[in-house]
Amino acid sequence: MRLPIFLYLMIFLNPDLYAHNENEHQFEPKKWHVSSQTIDGFFLFYRKDSVFIENMDHQVVGYPFHIFSIKDQSNIRQRQHDINRLNRKLEQRHILNKQDVVSKSRWHFIDLYILVLLGICLLIPISQQKKKFIYPILIFSLSSFFLSITDPNIVNNAFLPFAADVHTFWDNNYFYVESKGIPNSHEMMVGISDHGWQQQVPIPQCYIGNNAWSIPLNPIMAANPLPVNQSHFTRGAIAIAINGVPIFNPYTNTGVDALLDGQLDNYGGHCGKGDDYHYHTAPLHLYNQTNSTLPIAYAFDGFPVFGSLEPDGTSMASLDANHGHFFAGNYHYHGTPTAPYMIAQFAGEVTEDATFQLVPQAHANPVRTENWTPLNGALITSCQLNNLSNGYDVIYKLNGLSGYATKYSWNGSIYSFHYDTPTGSTQLNYNGFAPCDLPMSTTNFTEAPIRIFPNPFEDYLYLPENFLHNKCTLYQSNGKVVYSGKNISNQNFSSLANGIYYLQIENRKSSIKLIKK
Repeated sequence: MRLPIFLYLMIFLNPDLYAHNENEHQFEPKKWHVSSQTIDGFFLFYRKDSVFIENMDHQVVGYPFHIFSIKDQSNIRQRQHDINRLNRKLEQRHILNKQDVVSKSRWHFIDLYILVLLGICLLIPISQQKKKFIYPILIFSLSSFFLSITDPNIVNNAFLPFAADVHTFWDNNYFYVESKGIPNSHEMMVGISDHGWQQQVPIPQCYIGNNAWSIPLNPIMAANPLPVNQSHFTRGAIAIAINGVPIFNPYTNTGVDALLDGQLDNYGGHCGKGDDYHYHTAPLHLYNQTNSTLPIAYAFDGFPVFGSLEPDGTSMASLDANHGHFFAGNYHYHGTPTAPYMIAQFAGEVTEDATFQLVPQAHANPVRTENWTPLNGALITSCQLNNLSNGYDVIYKLNGLSGYATKYSWNGSIYSFHYDTPTGSTQLNYNGFAPCDLPMSTTNFTEAPIRIFPNPFEDYLYLPENFLHNKCTLYQSNGKVVYSGKNISNQNFSSLANGIYYLQIENRKSSIKLIKK
């Protein structure tokens, strides 16, 4: 009796086993009347007044629509209508309901675990001795449901637009980001209000090697998410922007919202006590240098941060208490111009130490030892790299009066600071650290580029002959694999939704960005 019950439960729990499959129109070869000739072939698609037919020799030929017979024109319109209807259904199947926080695929995993549990309970008499072995296995399997493994190549794609400022590498556990923490895409410090500058300036840091930023590649959903607020994570970074600049809690260690308090520049950043530049809000301005469907940052629980669009280009769906949500089976956050800006709670498991800092954590190297305080009445008007590219000139007004500057430079490990005022100048020298150089990238620069034709593509992708038999993996911008195998040039991708894709070729470290239209 137990076996029939088990089979019944399998059918009941898996709707795909009995779901109705609509009998879509099956396209057959036919005789097409084109001008004064007849062509035998398969209809492929009709686009831009051209009809594409695959003949019996498997060659694809395009013909002007108007040269077909009236009857064939009607047939073409109907077939193209059927294709469009089918494609719309395929696209709709990939769009999550805005109220969902768990994808259909994950529910299928739950179904599987339930079936395993029922199978054990219904088919196997469990003794107390067996329970000691079976229950731990079930608990481990259920807990693995909450484990998400991230493809490092997908993470790396987000950082590629800033390859000159970051170096990336990874192992089985972490994706590492090396940088100097200095943005080269915008000016720093300008915009800090007249009470927000604490006389700290940006010095390139050594976030290199063992001091690189670490993004978990195996993020685990937290049972009790930790908030990012005035009480938690008030020291150090909580995320890393794709240009290599760390992102801190929007609240400072004094408990105030740094943006609302006027402490941030025009790009949401300022410098800390270590003269380290960092952001306190979501760096939405980075979308001026990257694609709008790629992440602008990665939180240190392993989940990406997007802007106002979802990875498929649709508008941002409703957010949960963490300021994020599941999308196509993957969790991510969204950055917004208003609080909480990026992360309200860590959706993933993280560790906070006794100093209220997330660990592991890269660290800045302070050069100056003074305890700088806010300079009331100061308004920074410029922060420019000097002519020798070994320092910066920070120009500011004090109570509306010009003539103030903090000009500093480095020579080896010696840092010289010139403090200029309308009445004179002071110079102080500090023994600091030797500036670092980013390693030469092994993922971004050493490989000769591969030309994929066409790009943008519609139906087919063609690789150079020497890569025809390499295994290829095609990813959507959200990391979902849509194709994996060899002989990719023989695959028809016409049913894929339009958007950004990434092609990873076997034995190649970098991915290739493709556009489907």
